[in-house]
Amino acid sequence: MTTQRQAIGAYGERLAARHLEERGLEILARNWRCSDGEVDLILRDGDCVVFCEVKTRRTATYGPPAASIDRRKVQKLRQLAIRWLAETGTRAPQLRFDVVEVLPQPRGASRVVHIRAAF
Repeated sequence: MTTQRQAIGAYGERLAARHLEERGLEILARNWRCSDGEVDLILRDGDCVVFCEVKTRRTATYGPPAASIDRRKVQKLRQLAIRWLAETGTRAPQLRFDVVEVLPQPRGASRVVHIRAAF
């Protein structure tokens, strides 16, 4: 991955984290990694633990950012969620998988879209 793509991804993750915190979610982990992969954001929303994938695109030429999340990515995120819960000993009555799309705009603030229970 190029340095520019990494910077755009990091920018999107910062915006997504701030957006979610402003809406009352509590960040439990950012960029949690293990040998199987990475989860961008893990949050608490009341009694619910939320595993969030952040997708940032500079343009909508190839569709909305969430369109890039395929069946394999969904499966991977579910596996990572199980592993994170086991490794941290966290118990939650509910789990949710969200997506946050970040689209920088030519002028003004970036567009941030929070898709709750995306899959």
